[in-house]
Amino acid sequence: MQQEPVVQFREATKRIRRRMLVNSLSFDIPAGEVFGFLGPNGAGKTTTIRMMVGLIKISQGDILIKGHSIRSQFKQAIRHVGAIVENPDLYKYLTGLQNLRHYARMVPGVTAARIDEMVRLVGLQERIGDKVGTYSLGMRQRLGIAQALLHRPSLLILDEPTNGLDPAGIHELRNYLKKLAHEEGVAVFVSSHLLSEMELMCDRVGVLQHGQLLRIQNMDEFVHAQGSARVCVTVEPSQSGEAARLLAGLNKETLPLQQPGQLLIPASREEIPAINQLLMQAGIAIYSIQVQEQTLEDKFLEITEENK
Repeated sequence: MQQEPVVQFREATKRIRRRMLVNSLSFDIPAGEVFGFLGPNGAGKTTTIRMMVGLIKISQGDILIKGHSIRSQFKQAIRHVGAIVENPDLYKYLTGLQNLRHYARMVPGVTAARIDEMVRLVGLQERIGDKVGTYSLGMRQRLGIAQALLHRPSLLILDEPTNGLDPAGIHELRNYLKKLAHEEGVAVFVSSHLLSEMELMCDRVGVLQHGQLLRIQNMDEFVHAQGSARVCVTVEPSQSGEAARLLAGLNKETLPLQQPGQLLIPASREEIPAINQLLMQAGIAIYSIQVQEQTLEDKFLEITEENK
């Protein structure tokens, strides 16, 4: 029997007067998946997250969490959620430990051992007894993540979770989120502008623009889709014009590059031998041939530019 998705969007829509902020989102997020939510500023990402946690009302449609409606069964739905929306909201005049104990009292079953476990997880052992007002932005972000995970949620929602974290902190967070999803079965919903980190972290991504969902796809399929690979051929600069003419005979239009002698060709790895043979037979001096597959950033910009 197939397990019910942790999150189910059912034509979820947010409209303010005549302005459509989010338009009919419909997709599911299963347990054990890190789902990346991408989009330019103003696309509707934070609005979507605010609807998921009940901070703003859904105008039309619904969002189900563990089978419970955010609109009509809010208490039952939200007990399965841990979230940080934009910045963690913490009491600055309390210590980090006092903040965690305060939040723990709101949910039955959170033990002192669980609090200690989360403190170790986010690396705040040395500063957990200090007031939050003395924390850096990165430390407050770490404490917020610890707070969001205290009650072992089925769904973890993070809006820009890497804000203020140093490279080591980002690396640790990425690995923990993947472990949380893949080993403990938590559904993780992440919105971020750090596309390079999203590429390493996420199993699937959805691209939102102007409130409209453009695409949802597995990360590997999304980035390495057929036709996305390109080959960079470096030849003798004085022969680059002749090389481009020969490649046009293979229906390979060269793309512009700034470096003299470099030709960028939309082609797959399997086509390299034919390209190499063609140029060598014509006496073209070849210095290198490199495959350049698109990154998540390349693909994201391509899709959002197409839909402007």
